[in-house]
Amino acid sequence: MKIIANKIQIEVEDTGPGLNAQGQQRPAVLLIMGLGMQLIAWPPGLVQGLVDAGYRVIRHDNRDIGLSQHFDAAGSPNLIWAILKYRLRCAVKSPYSVADMAMDALGVLDALNIKQAHIVGVSMGGMISQRVALAAPDRVLSLTSIMSSSGARGLPEARPEVLRAMMSRPASTSLEDIGDFYVNLIRVIGSPVFRVPEAEVRERIKVSTQRSYHPVGTLRQMLAIVADTTRAGELHRVTRPTLVMHGRADPLVPFACGEDTAKRIPNSKFVAIDGMAHDLPPGVVERLLPPMLAHFRASTTGV
Repeated sequence: MKIIANKIQIEVEDTGPGLNAQGQQRPAVLLIMGLGMQLIAWPPGLVQGLVDAGYRVIRHDNRDIGLSQHFDAAGSPNLIWAILKYRLRCAVKSPYSVADMAMDALGVLDALNIKQAHIVGVSMGGMISQRVALAAPDRVLSLTSIMSSSGARGLPEARPEVLRAMMSRPASTSLEDIGDFYVNLIRVIGSPVFRVPEAEVRERIKVSTQRSYHPVGTLRQMLAIVADTTRAGELHRVTRPTLVMHGRADPLVPFACGEDTAKRIPNSKFVAIDGMAHDLPPGVVERLLPPMLAHFRASTTGV
């Protein structure tokens, strides 16, 4: 469904309010997806696991991707120039910021009349989630940052083969060529211990592409990440219970980035996942859900 959040159109899916097994209103969990990924990228097993545990689950397409509002009037950014400016410690300008995307997320909660929620983000979504916790701690029951980063300078960068895969392009806009591109990308960044059959990957890519294919939006989101240079120095102000989870095999956002995030957020808990890289296959979901659910319970009971 379309809602107006932070004065723009945002596509949302909501499992809906209701009572849990204890007869209480289901606590809300807001899931924030990563760079260029649509809300349908959240694994059904993770969503259902949260629902089965008694939670109301809300997902949305971040701005400039999926069925949410696009910002094509801003044009296509020159990422190479932006990265060079970042390395030279010059200001990088972007059409919108990670903080703006955090306000979109809060706007989703406003539109659904949800006062507080557990905020969960993966990759760029973790960065947005960190910004949500900084901007509106009273709205956050807990923060969970997965396969993400503080954005601090000096952290390890993605492996060269990952950067090459990300900066390349499909041979054409045909479903087959788009599928080939993303199959290769997932091969490079995916969890080596928890491989998903290629036919299943291709089917997911087909569904996603048919729903929306907007690569220039991904570039503008990437520019927003590059421009978000102050977040690392602000994370000491996060006061909400925080769980940071990261895969030891992550080639895109290296393991040290997760460790750094946890060190910067006071009293946070860090969970390392063996064999996990930069994706969410079923085997990874099985390992993420138990610490997430324990974190949610502890955040609301104080145990």
